[in-house]
Amino acid sequence: MSRPTASRQQLFINGAYVEGTGPETYDVTSPVTGALVGSVPIPSEADLDAAVKAANNAQPAWAALNVWKRAEICHRIGDELSKRVPNLARLQTLEQGKPLAESVADVEEAVQLFHLHAEDAVRLHGEVLPSSDSRKRMFTFHRAVGTWAIITPWNFPLLMLAEFVAPGLATGNAHVVKPPANTPLTVLKAMEAFAAAGLPQGLVNIVPGEGTIGDTLVRHPGVDAIGFIGSSATGAKIQAAAGLKRSIMECSGNGPLVVLGDADLDAAAKAAVYGASLCSGQVCCATERVVVHRDIHDSFVEAVLRAANEVVLGDPFDEATNLGPLNNEGVAAKMDRHMADARERGARVRTGGERRAGQPTDLYYEFTVVDNVSEDSLLSREESFGPVVPIITGASDDELLRIANDDKLGLQGAVFTRDMAAAYRFIENMAVGQVIVNDSTCYWDINMPFGGAGGRGTGWGRIGGKWTLLGMTDVRTGVISL
Repeated sequence: MSRPTASRQQLFINGAYVEGTGPETYDVTSPVTGALVGSVPIPSEADLDAAVKAANNAQPAWAALNVWKRAEICHRIGDELSKRVPNLARLQTLEQGKPLAESVADVEEAVQLFHLHAEDAVRLHGEVLPSSDSRKRMFTFHRAVGTWAIITPWNFPLLMLAEFVAPGLATGNAHVVKPPANTPLTVLKAMEAFAAAGLPQGLVNIVPGEGTIGDTLVRHPGVDAIGFIGSSATGAKIQAAAGLKRSIMECSGNGPLVVLGDADLDAAAKAAVYGASLCSGQVCCATERVVVHRDIHDSFVEAVLRAANEVVLGDPFDEATNLGPLNNEGVAAKMDRHMADARERGARVRTGGERRAGQPTDLYYEFTVVDNVSEDSLLSREESFGPVVPIITGASDDELLRIANDDKLGLQGAVFTRDMAAAYRFIENMAVGQVIVNDSTCYWDINMPFGGAGGRGTGWGRIGGKWTLLGMTDVRTGVISL
């Protein structure tokens, strides 16, 4: 399997690749090989101004365009991305670290999002409202908010751009996107597809960088709204900087997978392993915590260990590999810290639990199963974001529900049971935005609303289907006197 070579990249502003005006660049190093993949300019304040100005200038004409024309161009973007799936997937794996099959699936899903939201936009209807005054007619319609600053994470570089930009373009918005500095290359390369599709210049601008770039961007007076996917800590900083600007915030999760006494244990075990191995566990809705009824604990643990034997850590370009390296040292160090804390608190590491020696980089972390995890351990209290299945035991369904909800986060959870009454109880009472019955916490459908529960530190708004279009538009009301 051929791999992309290192390259010097540029920013993408106003429909063209441009050199940054700042003096510094950022090197992108592969977690797979340790080699340089490419370098990108660190945007200056002037670069950010130029990107926002381009978006501001382009947005009014785009919003005024017939929605069918916007949908047509979104379809063309999907078609152009589809032509580039193999090359974009290889580049993403090299800079991000996930297995190539996962990268292919990511890019293909980004393609689907442009087609889906093109269709969503032409069906985004207003309504006529009854009025208390018989001489008035009231009706609603949707209008684009304006220019969005989109801040995306490094775990799904192109897919999470598409989750905002596809519905944003379809509804008439413009975008300045800040991907993280360690995974910007796939996103920048994908702009060739946007240009080939005939997207008017200025509607999507790419300015990679670290937190200071994002902070400047969200404070920019030309930015009307913020779309963010990332950690809760970063989300809180962004919201403090953004003030009253519109925002959609999808932040950290610590998703519990609850296994009741009547569950299909093999299915639950495979779901737990999948949820902790997808993208090496670096997913906001990863397994994170498994809360299992004590009556079936021993059998469940053995089932998890059997499923864990199917996980192959190695070169993500090898077809046999289904677990690649972690993306960066910060995540790996967090795993080290969480595992050390678990051992100190008496947890039992059943497999894995450390970095694998002899690999091209120090980021290859063994798939890990930890039993007897205490509720106050870091594995339970914090989002680990690594390939680990922490198992916590409860004595009753009530206790399992209490443990599941004993967390400051609330993104997505799962419950395994054959009893639909019990399933409904957990659906209605788990403090998460989505409850998945008899499948992984990582279950995802591009047409479902995805986001956190109220009162938790996981953000607000929904990503997926028509709900993102609703979040990225204003509902306007007209009142006509007869």
